[in-house]
Amino acid sequence: MANKPKGLIYIGLTDNIDERVKEHKMKIYPKAFTARYNCDKLVYFEEYNNGEEASTREIQFKKWKREWKIKLIEEINPNWSDLSMNWNLGNKIFRNNN
Repeated sequence: MANKPKGLIYIGLTDNIDERVKEHKMKIYPKAFTARYNCDKLVYFEEYNNGEEASTREIQFKKWKREWKIKLIEEINPNWSDLSMNWNLGNKIFRNNN
């Protein structure tokens, strides 16, 4: 999740990406990092078949230098578009207000 292109980046792990993205967008947890810094745009994600692989990858990402993370995001999403923009998250469509 990010707040803007090349802005703050949040890395997290979930077994239900639709629900987790919805929580970030709705700021369900107002004291959470993503809510405080408006990191509500899904700019990159990977899918894994098991939690152990996903957890290993999350730990790897968190150790990466910032520029490596930016390069990875921009390889698949050069405009930092919100990849969840057209998802129907609980019958609520989120639109970019920027």
